[in-house]
Amino acid sequence: MLDAVRARAFLLLQYMLPKHFITAIVYRLTRIRLRSFKNLLIRAFAKTYGVDTDEAADAVPEGYADFNAFFTRSLKPGSRPVAAEAVVSPVDGTVSAAGDIQERQLLQAKGRYYELADLLASDIDDATAYDGGKFATIYLAPHNYHRVHCPVDAQLRRARYVPGDLFSVNVATVSLLPELFARNERLIMHFDTARGPMMLLFVGALNVGSITTNWTGEIRPVRRGVVQDLTLDPDAQRAQIKKGELLGWFNMGSTVILLFPRNRVTWDAGLAAGNTLRMGEAIGRELA
Repeated sequence: MLDAVRARAFLLLQYMLPKHFITAIVYRLTRIRLRSFKNLLIRAFAKTYGVDTDEAADAVPEGYADFNAFFTRSLKPGSRPVAAEAVVSPVDGTVSAAGDIQERQLLQAKGRYYELADLLASDIDDATAYDGGKFATIYLAPHNYHRVHCPVDAQLRRARYVPGDLFSVNVATVSLLPELFARNERLIMHFDTARGPMMLLFVGALNVGSITTNWTGEIRPVRRGVVQDLTLDPDAQRAQIKKGELLGWFNMGSTVILLFPRNRVTWDAGLAAGNTLRMGEAIGRELA
């Protein structure tokens, strides 16, 4: 009962907070390069959240120019083996929900669904193309590795930025706030694969200062505005992205949603709500 009261109080607080203003402040703080400040911040964060600093590619904290560089750190070679002949997890994180897309709806949390068309900020035809397919929603906690990688061999076709809110995406907010992922800002990446299309979404949240990809550069949060089809370099669109290759990262953490159409993939039994994942581990199989 006490936990439920706290969760509702936290959600109410978020409605009142100037979320974009707070996120803008966090953005600037995490880019301060004063050595004493950034080292103190990195050490305190790593200790508080139990970050595994041994796998970081550079020395902690000295090897990072600012806190954001540490937060978006790369890992030592071999830290995340990529499973062969499988669809792999694009991130380290915890499964919020996974399963079938039914009647153009996705499960957000137990008993709570939302419309795929609202998530995609698109017309009904776009959502219909994925009806009956598979989805996986993966939450990246503060201690996780925050880079996002490609789950299968693919080719980027287009990218769309959807302005929105910046509610937290923690378990409490996901369980209480209707259509959370369709309300928050998000970057939607459309891919072609050898067996058909695929989408991967970066969903923003409170304190997520920006989203960066190899093709779009850094995208800062925008509360209001129109959906933008981002301009991509034609050569980049023709490039083949290998499974496990880097797509981008969150500048502070959030959620990734992976979408496949009908008859494209089957999920492994381990891809269930509450289970933890590491980038590169098998989460499913592509169908012939």
